[in-house]
Amino acid sequence: MICDDRLALQLAETAGKLLLVVRGCGLWQGKALGDAGDVLANALICRALAEWRPDDGLLSEEVADDAVRLSRSRVWVIDPLDGTREYAEQRSDWAVHVALVVDGVPTTGAVALPALGLVMSAAEPPPLAPLASGRPRILVSRTRPPVEAQRVAERIGADLIGMGSAGAKAMAVLRGEADAYLHSGGQYEWDSAAPVAVALAAGLHASRLDGSPLRYNQAKPYLPDLLISHPGIAQQILAAVPR
Repeated sequence: MICDDRLALQLAETAGKLLLVVRGCGLWQGKALGDAGDVLANALICRALAEWRPDDGLLSEEVADDAVRLSRSRVWVIDPLDGTREYAEQRSDWAVHVALVVDGVPTTGAVALPALGLVMSAAEPPPLAPLASGRPRILVSRTRPPVEAQRVAERIGADLIGMGSAGAKAMAVLRGEADAYLHSGGQYEWDSAAPVAVALAAGLHASRLDGSPLRYNQAKPYLPDLLISHPGIAQQILAAVPR
């Protein structure tokens, strides 16, 4: 039996390779390309989970929600293509998210960044990069930067950097390309479960913007805000978030 950590990594990696093939084959363009990638990657991951973990629950962006998951201790939370817009635009800041949530906590996860040839796993996260000197760098949505982030940046003297996928932003913090990722204004559990699992395993801070823990497999999977940050600056950012 394949272990949970290895299964998450293999599913994220395999789905990522499939998405590269789909994008490179030339059959779809624009929104149709994003839709095709979503459907095909989701089918691959869901088939594998049905085979390898038939007794576990499932929450996927691309599958109608089933309340049965609420009765399960173990639930796989997946986003087969996070950053559909970036994927369709031939950018590199898109990702595949595969996470296992146990009793509301993302204990296992993998985030694939296929265009960069990277897969980052909670089982073997890279060493935490040191906090950079100089002005803090906070990653935000490149299309919808939240007002809260703008106010935090003003209060602590930070620079805001736009980027696509939530997974790409979280892994950029882990890799030392930025100091924090701040989001507000609407996300769902599948947007953050795998990135949070990897971030926490690597020693990063991850919470809601009020500092409370991120909880998963809730009846309503809407999870509107989060902060993933280097621990050396997390409390400074949380204190600067407007209430």
